[in-house]
Amino acid sequence: MKLALVRPNLGDYRSSDAMAPLALGILAARSQGHEVRLYDDKVEPLPERIDADLVAMTVETFTARRAYALADRWRAQGVPMVMGGYHATLLPDEVARHADALVLGDAESAWDTVLRDAAAGRLQARYLGDNTRPLDDYRTDRDIFRGKPYAPVELVQYGRGCRFACDFCSIHAFYGTRLRVRPTAGLCEEIESLPRQRLLFFVDDNLFGTREQLRTLLATLKPLKRRWSCQISIDVARDPRLLDELAEAGCRYVLIGFESVEPANLKQMRKPWNKVAGAYTDVVRALHARDIGIYGTFVFGYDHDTPDTLRRAVDFALEARLDIANFNPLTPTPGSGLYDRLLQEGRMLSPRWWLDPNYRYGDPIFQPARMTPAQLAEGCFEAKRAFYAWRSIGRRVLAPTRSWTPFHLFSSTVANVISRREVYRKQGRLLGA
Repeated sequence: MKLALVRPNLGDYRSSDAMAPLALGILAARSQGHEVRLYDDKVEPLPERIDADLVAMTVETFTARRAYALADRWRAQGVPMVMGGYHATLLPDEVARHADALVLGDAESAWDTVLRDAAAGRLQARYLGDNTRPLDDYRTDRDIFRGKPYAPVELVQYGRGCRFACDFCSIHAFYGTRLRVRPTAGLCEEIESLPRQRLLFFVDDNLFGTREQLRTLLATLKPLKRRWSCQISIDVARDPRLLDELAEAGCRYVLIGFESVEPANLKQMRKPWNKVAGAYTDVVRALHARDIGIYGTFVFGYDHDTPDTLRRAVDFALEARLDIANFNPLTPTPGSGLYDRLLQEGRMLSPRWWLDPNYRYGDPIFQPARMTPAQLAEGCFEAKRAFYAWRSIGRRVLAPTRSWTPFHLFSSTVANVISRREVYRKQGRLLGA
């Protein structure tokens, strides 16, 4: 059977910061005996007609409109379509209108059954993945990524799930409260097979699951002498020794969700623990002192935000010399407490914004409490413009107070240039068009 694995983009255009879709590599590894091909809308044009006996597509909320257009086109040509991912799991009835079958939850546990049923011509309407299944049999086929212009970063995964349930996040709705990690022996073997010159990136939603799990991972990574990056919760900075172990194990960048400089907003988003590690400036200083760069993320639109809040966040990011940063308007996504609350309060400007033909990336989606929707959208874009201005990049990357290694100098410069390009490329784009 010819199997096409498809990742749609926001629209019909290519991205310069795309990383390989690890989830589709996991499915490819479980598709032995079939002819597998990856079609990635982020890095290559997709065909009008697709040569496949089955198409499997992963759907995210931002890519849903594009995914539906592709699915409808290929189904009209007689090709069966199976869809999965976060959006399909959280809004199955909507996605089912564009698919012959859905996989809800983690797909790999149901994938053998899906392929067997597809080959026999008897696809079921829905398959339920097991989000509690141990990760002992974790496999990835990276051959499907060859020849595609991805960023020179190798993606790996240690665990799934997050111990927090932030108001704006749908991870908890997908995985629940259970945290699962891989046996370190298999992870170590996988890492050893990857090119040594490449930076590794752990795709875990929060690498700091439990202290025991994190310390087990760091002890495994240290003798491998690899450079890696991750997403991690800010409370890791409560323990100076744990920060030392991160650095000693090869951590070179962390993505941290600072989210807001307003304590009342952190409480509303159910993230007051963001302050347990002390002042943000102290956290940045502690990480930079260990040669760990920081990608800081911020969201705006909670009820205590004003235009001044945005300015204070940008000032902090610039003064702290964050290596990379993102300033996003709060985006209510299905499955999050935020979405349900704003819907009940009647504040959604477009409840199904991801299907709205007039919605453009960066547009306001709801009515903020202390500013206009336009002020929120314009303020976020202006924050990005200020942070990624050429003068700002020069001051942050070439700061005389930083003792840069050649690796950090090169990687941070490239990351800022690419981030600046993507800020302007995405802003104002129609989804799906």
